[in-house]
Parts: sequence; structure tokens; C-alpha cells
Amino acid sequence: MGDHDLYAMLADAAAQQRDAEALRRYASLAEETAARYNHRLYQAIAHRAWGVLHTLVGEYVAAETRLSQAMAFFEALDTRWQIGRTHLELGELARASSTDASARSHFNRAFVEFETIGAAPDAKGISTIIDQLS
Repeated sequence: MGDHDLYAMLADAAAQQRDAEALRRYASLAEETAARYNHRLYQAIAHRAWGVLHTLVGEYVAAETRLSQAMAFFEALDTRWQIGRTHLELGELARASSTDASARSHFNRAFVEFETIGAAPDAKGISTIIDQLS
């Protein structure tokens, strides 16, 4: 395992836990090492980690930029679970910035991605979020 693997995993775990301190520590390391190895999946994970951090601190324009960059990478790689997770984060961004229609759209798209690949726990979690929006 290389340092790029480790930093991508740490940044991704921090994003899932919504841990701003860990994101500040690992997102830049994940981005730097992914770029060094031209590892497109890890570059996308780093972008998403930055997007989550920007969302957490209220920097919504920067969050949108980073999450959109992550989505472009994940779509090019056709990584459906990662696409679903990124729609989840775009939904959280929309919810944080009080755009409920956009949040619902992203959460629904995440649900479809998770259902399509049989990621039942992720689909159930999204379903709960969608129900809370009603």
C-alpha cells in the first residue's frame, strides 16, 4: 500500500464522518498524492473530501465546484457507488444552502444509483433522508 492509498482512505473516512479537522488534515494530502500518481479515482475522492469540508464550513460555492469536479471524474470512471455517494454530498450541500428541491433531486439520484447496484444499506439510508424532507 502506498501513501496515496492511505491518504485517499483517510480523507474518504473523514468525509463520511463529516470530521472537519480530519478533512483539513487529509484532503490536501490525498489530493497531492493522487495527483503525483495521476490516480483518477483518488483525485475524485480528494475533490469530494474538499467539497464536504467546504460544505461543513459554509463555503457553498467552493463546495459545489469541488463536488462537481468529483462527479465528473466518477462519471468518467463509471463508478456508480461513488456517483451515488457524490449525489448524497450534493444533496447535503443543497440542504445546507436551503435549496430543498435540488436536495431532493440529488438524494433521489443517489437512491437510484444505490438501488441499481444493490447497495441496500446505502439505499435505505438515503430513503430515510428523503422521508425526512417530506
